[in-house]
Amino acid sequence: VLLVRNRKEFSALGSKCPHYGAPLSKGVLRGERLRCPWHGACFNIRTGDIEEYPALDCISCFKVTVEDGKVFITAKKKVLTIPAVTGHRQHLGLRMRCLLNRNTVLLLGGGVAALVCAETLRQEGFTGRIIMATNEKHVPYDKSKLSKEMHLKPEDMYLRKPEFLKALDIEFWTEKEAVSVDFQKQRVCFMDGSSQKYQQLLIATGSHSGSLKVPGADLQNICTLQTPEESSKILKLATGKNVVIVGASFIGTRLDQASRLPAPARDTNGTSLSLQPGAAAELPAWVLAGPFQMLQNKGVKFHMKTELCELKGKDGKVTEAVLANRENLPADVVVVGIGSTPNSAFLKGTSIARDDKGAILVNLHMQTNIPNVFAAGDVVTFPVALLDGDRSSIHHQQVAEAHGHCAALNMLQRGKELHTVPYFWTTMLGKSIRYAGCGKGYTDTVVKGSLEQQKFLIFYIRDGHVTAAASLNCDPMVSLIAEVLYLGKQISKEEAE
Repeated sequence: VLLVRNRKEFSALGSKCPHYGAPLSKGVLRGERLRCPWHGACFNIRTGDIEEYPALDCISCFKVTVEDGKVFITAKKKVLTIPAVTGHRQHLGLRMRCLLNRNTVLLLGGGVAALVCAETLRQEGFTGRIIMATNEKHVPYDKSKLSKEMHLKPEDMYLRKPEFLKALDIEFWTEKEAVSVDFQKQRVCFMDGSSQKYQQLLIATGSHSGSLKVPGADLQNICTLQTPEESSKILKLATGKNVVIVGASFIGTRLDQASRLPAPARDTNGTSLSLQPGAAAELPAWVLAGPFQMLQNKGVKFHMKTELCELKGKDGKVTEAVLANRENLPADVVVVGIGSTPNSAFLKGTSIARDDKGAILVNLHMQTNIPNVFAAGDVVTFPVALLDGDRSSIHHQQVAEAHGHCAALNMLQRGKELHTVPYFWTTMLGKSIRYAGCGKGYTDTVVKGSLEQQKFLIFYIRDGHVTAAASLNCDPMVSLIAEVLYLGKQISKEEAE
């Protein structure tokens, strides 16, 4: 049990974050908000309810009394063995009446944005029909494990079991790809010829990896890292083989996958091509100099500022990757991670507003320009409060969950505005990398710590104030900065220094 004192009030909570089990005693406490030191999840210390994702469950709360200067905690032993309470709220209260209760909410997509939207609707009292339709084969799963734990079976990655969704009366349709939407008739048509009418629609179809457009791109053993099946396939094919990774975007490529492959594969061509390295577009290349060096020390070779010209093969399988400088790399497996494209092609020709990359435009309520149509996750570009409303597309789990939660509340006409601090995380060869905020358009940086010692904190400055922070092996500091930014407090460059 974690005992917290906030001024003169005591609270007793579960001691581990329900996301990945981080010790909350090492977290950040600001007022009634307790933020996880690892991945930025935040909880209310009075209720245990979720205040910030990525955790899907709140934490248990226990009775606290103070007598004669001593603090007493009362808890049932059974509860102590259950680390989390299912749902983002512990106390649901009375079911609320709303206009939607006899209507159908259709959620396109099977990721965390749609999942959190569905759960929030139920927890907030919506009793109508909820349908989640996805072209995937599985219920929502933890996509970070596609690169971090490639040996897992799909069911070991599930965020919610099928029985859980059934208990909440959430219909989950697998291998159901949307091909068109008639916004006037409020109807979605699917690849299998069926259709479904809706009263409220959430488009959370995510994004897909860019495809290779070079000779030989149709050979076998060319993979993306999009599904559990692809993850296990890469692991199987890569054992003791030459692996070429195309693309050096830190998120898009999931660069740390090169460090997760079996030992024989690490001593081969973990190759990066053409793209500038960075956890997001705003990260300068030198930020990742430490992680890149760690991978190089493990035998991963980088070929920067070049392009893939051709793939050669034998018996239908890839054997070589030819670079623009005419260097030939042995390649038994090619993993493609050259950026991502919003899954919105099925909306072409409709009146829904999209940007030039195909991302759906939404406001702070996650509403599109069409009544009763919302969008969330990787498929959208949205106004970022930290950037004074400038739009951005941020592809990460925590942001998608915040989108889904906000969309659900506004389906219930709550007038909720999106208020979240983007939080990115990964671990590479035992070193933790954290990034909070949005540094897009930054003009200056403040660096604390040592790049050589592989422990540092970087502040990103825009218009004289901190809008983001990144770190290597300084986890709680990034959670602290995230909490300060969430509370709307500005950190000047001088304060950062």
